Amino acid sequence: MSIAHRFTAAAAAACIALTSLSAVADEHPYSQGPVINVASIRTVDGKFDDYMKWLDTTWKAEQEAAKAAGYILGYQVLTAQARGPNDPDVLLVIRYKNWAAMDDSIAKGDAVAKKIEGSVEAANQSEVARSSIRRVLGSQTYQVMDLK
Repeated sequence: MSIAHRFTAAAAAACIALTSLSAVADEHPYSQGPVINVASIRTVDGKFDDYMKWLDTTWKAEQEAAKAAGYILGYQVLTAQARGPNDPDVLLVIRYKNWAAMDDSIAKGDAVAKKIEGSVEAANQSEVARSSIRRVLGSQTYQVMDLK
């Protein structure tokens, strides 16, 4: 067999193998769904209503602006029964189309902050002021796996 025939045979075998791999990938019992970020918040004793008021005004306006701009798919506020002093009592859930939708999040957040709070500096001052009514415990990001 000539070198050209061997090369052609090897290339054909490689193409068949790659085609088989993509077919196997399509056979997963799930598809990748939205990406969800959950921020864990602990309100200061006696300040739950104050924090909920801020969520219902400024935070909600920011989320609606982000949704209108196409940055997010949606958002929710959940409450939780805290088991200890370092457990959250409020969870802020933001849903993104996919991981790529989180690209340029600083620029997107700055644009929303300017629109809702007037400037990034004003938004930063608001963040500092909220430390008297709540403590951010952290956040986690998840991907929904939609079962077929």
